[in-house]
Amino acid sequence: LFFLSFILDETFFFFVTSIYVIEQKMTEKDRFPMVFSSLEFIFQFLPIFLLIYFLCPARYKNFCLFAGSMLFYLYGVWDTPLYLALFGASMAVNYFLGCRIARSRARFRRRKRLFWGVAYNLFWLLLFKYTGFFTENINGILRLMGLSLELPVFAPVLPVGISFYTFQAISYLADVYRKTAEYEPSFVNFAMYISMFPQLIAGPIVTYSSIKKEISRRSHSMRAVEEGLKTFTIGLGLKVLLANRLGGLWNEAGTVGYESISTPFAWLAITAFSLQIYFDFYGYSLMAKGLGRIMGFTIPENFHDPYLSLSMTEFWRRWHMTLGSWFRDYVYIPLGGSRKGKLMTFRNMLAVWALTGFWHGASWNFILWGLLMFALISVEKLGLIRILDRVPALGHLYMAFAISVSWVLFAVTDLSQMAVYFTRLFPFLPQPEGMAYFAGDYLKYGRLYGLSLAAGLVFATGLPMKLYRRFKNSPAAAVVLLAVFWGCVYCMKMGMDDPFLYFRF
Repeated sequence: LFFLSFILDETFFFFVTSIYVIEQKMTEKDRFPMVFSSLEFIFQFLPIFLLIYFLCPARYKNFCLFAGSMLFYLYGVWDTPLYLALFGASMAVNYFLGCRIARSRARFRRRKRLFWGVAYNLFWLLLFKYTGFFTENINGILRLMGLSLELPVFAPVLPVGISFYTFQAISYLADVYRKTAEYEPSFVNFAMYISMFPQLIAGPIVTYSSIKKEISRRSHSMRAVEEGLKTFTIGLGLKVLLANRLGGLWNEAGTVGYESISTPFAWLAITAFSLQIYFDFYGYSLMAKGLGRIMGFTIPENFHDPYLSLSMTEFWRRWHMTLGSWFRDYVYIPLGGSRKGKLMTFRNMLAVWALTGFWHGASWNFILWGLLMFALISVEKLGLIRILDRVPALGHLYMAFAISVSWVLFAVTDLSQMAVYFTRLFPFLPQPEGMAYFAGDYLKYGRLYGLSLAAGLVFATGLPMKLYRRFKNSPAAAVVLLAVFWGCVYCMKMGMDDPFLYFRF
């Protein structure tokens, strides 16, 4: 019933929203990239693609998905079409190198080709994402030295999804080199794996070996379509009804100015951001998983109630799990993991967390955030984690504080503004002169966003999802999901279709 209602209502709203979208002026935000939580995607791209996909014979479905994904990507790089060529070249080069690595018998040849493959992929990521950061810092050093020399700053628009498809390509080459996965002989199949639009823009990071069997042969059923639509709807609700609303409270703090907010409001705002980034990314991951399920793929889980963790170590086993697994399998373990003593273990952890922070963005705040994660996890490994596990109440209090403080480093990119925000969080710190605030600001914004904050805290416990899994096949669950879907449609029509936070990474 849910599936039939969804399809029938889609058909009607396809024409209505087509007129609506055409009448709107296309902004930069709308064009870059296509957002899952948008009327354009839900009522135009998705139904047309799925109709063609399911009409295709089984042997052409991979080509259909590849072509649809390239159109999806083209939409996001319409103003910079060379990025489409770069994406195509990446697929071609990695396919060729994967074949060459697999067919090479000599170990040194395999290693050499793996090296050049990793270097090729990282070159483009470094060029587009980090060149501006490095040149700006070099120029800063030159100015401190009193030199008039200044390097030109190259800071282009970041190609859509480059951080994610680069990691997928590297993992493919590494798995073929280590013979933990066979190479893909079909270019179409390989290109479909790299470009598959459900996870192209912001993950989850799907390794080739995890879906190899489904690339070659997968089953389709009405039950899988229904489950996929339900999962997609839940993710849509978390994004539109929770994350976007909570993001409004965090934006209010920036609009007022960090120097002009009270301590209670500062804690209220960073709590809102903590919940926003969770439901934003968790919602996207669920939508990606639902879309994959519709098309016969099992996309891995990316979150497992991370805010219930008792330590930061546990938190990172539950948060963005595919990224953590990637760094573990392709950085931490190759460096030696924990096999070479404590000193080398901490060295390897430092490398992983420095790279994790830098991967999220070319800015010092992300590097500081990564180093903070390393420091907290290191202290936990030295003995704190045993205390936290033994006293759960203490663990939850510790994590409530640590998560909020760490997200400040993640959310505020300007270091001077970050310092101001910390003076608001902790009023015992030295306060800059001339700072004033409205003492009742937290009451004002608490009334405006209190319901959303309460809902976010409840959903962060995982209880609503447990109830859903228990009653997901009941008529009541279908009614609730339909209400969530149309509530999201209304909000999107009213302009609440903000891009996902992880698009920027």
